[in-house]
Amino acid sequence: MNPYLDEDLIALGDQARRFAGERVAPGFQERDRTRTLDRGLMKAMGEMGFIAPELPEEFGGLGMGSVAAGVICEEIARADLSISYINLLASLNAQILSHHGRPEIVKPWLAQLRAGEALISIALTEPRGGSDAANLRLKIERVGDDYIVNGEKTSISAADQADASIVFGRTGSTDSGAHGVTALFIPMDLPGVTRSRFDCHGQRAIGRGSLFFENVRVPVSHRLGDENKGFVQVMQGFDFSRALIGLQVLGVARVALEETWDYVAQRKAFGTTLSAFQGVSHPLADLDTQVTAARLLCLQALWLKDRGLPHSAEAAMCKWWGPKLAYDVVHQCLLMHGHGGYDRGLMEQRLRDVLGFQLGDGTAQIMKTVIARARAGRAAVPA
Repeated sequence: MNPYLDEDLIALGDQARRFAGERVAPGFQERDRTRTLDRGLMKAMGEMGFIAPELPEEFGGLGMGSVAAGVICEEIARADLSISYINLLASLNAQILSHHGRPEIVKPWLAQLRAGEALISIALTEPRGGSDAANLRLKIERVGDDYIVNGEKTSISAADQADASIVFGRTGSTDSGAHGVTALFIPMDLPGVTRSRFDCHGQRAIGRGSLFFENVRVPVSHRLGDENKGFVQVMQGFDFSRALIGLQVLGVARVALEETWDYVAQRKAFGTTLSAFQGVSHPLADLDTQVTAARLLCLQALWLKDRGLPHSAEAAMCKWWGPKLAYDVVHQCLLMHGHGGYDRGLMEQRLRDVLGFQLGDGTAQIMKTVIARARAGRAAVPA
């Protein structure tokens, strides 16, 4: 029994797992090799209601709640972590757009997003720093009814594939910190936008890269939240994505453990199965215990969010512990498979994919600072 999953959510997870097994898993390694995001697969997920299911009905969603989004993210990630990034980005950005955008601007985009017909990235990191996200240099200047955008964003997931992006830049003075940042919703086909793509170690189907803005003119109607308050207002949505990330990577860890338990129970050495040796079974038992606990923490964070209760500390715990634990699990599982695990295949690709989440979307050190501030108070943990 799981206190956070009722019968409907369990049925939703079963449905998502069947879809992932039939439609997502078969192209896992090919998408990694070709670095291709399958738009047809994205649209199929939209048709199944697997994209941003938590969106309120007034925005074309199903109003199913944050836990439902987590259940789907977890099951898609079991088959392909890169493809589950579609679900992650959709849920995070749909929340931002629905809460802070003008309805006449965002509703058509949300409909496309939900249908799997549009991909939206989020552009925060810049070349001079990622963790110090309030120290931005991309310049946003107001000229009449438009904003003029100049600067660069880097290490952006789906940079070269997104149809639009939520972009953070500086409208206030350089010493105003987070209180001088404004968020804009920018279609990527506007004049002056160019993009590049990196050759990353993992998560290759979704990809990462840079966005360049040269005198890009964006209507004021595309602002998200208030001017100079975009960082403070919009960044609150990241608690949601941190809990989703935890479930994504733990989904990968769980399937790796399942496969490895099966393998060591069948593979024989010295006249008995590998699982009979405590040096094999005890490390797996230890990791299985931690994964079970971490998964409950992620579900709890989403459960708290659905009830409007504070969950920043719990979400930060999910974000630092989940990716580290998932990497340790897949690494151990790879070793348990011996030379077969070291061969290029499912296990080594999973290892490459989960590693990226120890870097992106907030490092472990930043997450621990968030936790410390929640527990001791911001005044006691100023930096």
